[in-house]
Amino acid sequence: MMDMDADAFESLVVDELDQLPDEMVDGLDNVVFVVEDRPEDGSLDLLGLYDGLALTERGRYGMGELPDRIIVYREPHLDRCADLAELRDEVHTTLVHEIAHFYGIDDDRLHELGWA
Repeated sequence: MMDMDADAFESLVVDELDQLPDEMVDGLDNVVFVVEDRPEDGSLDLLGLYDGLALTERGRYGMGELPDRIIVYREPHLDRCADLAELRDEVHTTLVHEIAHFYGIDDDRLHELGWA
């Protein structure tokens, strides 16, 4: 397991988010990115989570809605990665995967595209 404190990991996530193509992030509406240590169940299996209403389902989405969240879990990433380069790559993949869920792309399609 890699060792990286929460602040350093959050900075890495922000760096990777900044490197994503503008076309991918410009359409994000009412979404916040959050870094947490682990999922609620305490497992190390889940790297990220999209918690919200996909863009394709927002016909009933209205003003005053709480922001959707894209959560990146620190400890599962550190458990899975052997070095910084691998960690950056995995965080990048997690961000793309969870942003895709915002756009309404499901896991089956993400597997087809190589992002799952």
